[in-house]
Amino acid sequence: MFIQTEATPNPATLKFIPGRTVLDSGTMEFSSREAAGRSPLAEKLFGVPGVTGVFYGSDFVTVTKDDGDWQHLKPAILGAIMEHYMSGAPLMADGSVAGNDDEDADEFFDEKDAETVDAIKDLIETRVRPAVANDGGDITFRGFKDGVVYLNMKGSCAGCPSSTATLQHGIQNLLKHFVPDVVEVRPM
Repeated sequence: MFIQTEATPNPATLKFIPGRTVLDSGTMEFSSREAAGRSPLAEKLFGVPGVTGVFYGSDFVTVTKDDGDWQHLKPAILGAIMEHYMSGAPLMADGSVAGNDDEDADEFFDEKDAETVDAIKDLIETRVRPAVANDGGDITFRGFKDGVVYLNMKGSCAGCPSSTATLQHGIQNLLKHFVPDVVEVRPM
């Protein structure tokens, strides 16, 4: 098994590509050892000293570290991923293969803005999320109020030094161009 690695814009994260599907749909983020208990692979990764976050995309795993050098952490992380896939163990303890981090229940917006929100969500799904997935992260819609779009940043996007620039100069400009009701974009 050959696992590729890619740097991300966030120096604290590294993208691992195992060459097979990780999740059939959606994304999953584990920001603590306790949360990782739902996934045997995430549990193994949190067992590597210095690992502080694990994120699953469709065909990649993004790992976040607190400190230390990737040169020292990378072999242990590669070993954990390889061991997991070679063992045939399920990704999730309950056997599921679809992410469920995108719960619509957390969304907020006024019903009179439903058409605007649909346009915002479409732009995020078709233009923003694919680009952000290439960098080992994800951005999802969380709300819209008084012209402000609230987005949730996950994976390599969370805590990334360039995330503010991405939000304000990239995503905000895109949304303002196509959706005149948008005045600002903020992280949640």
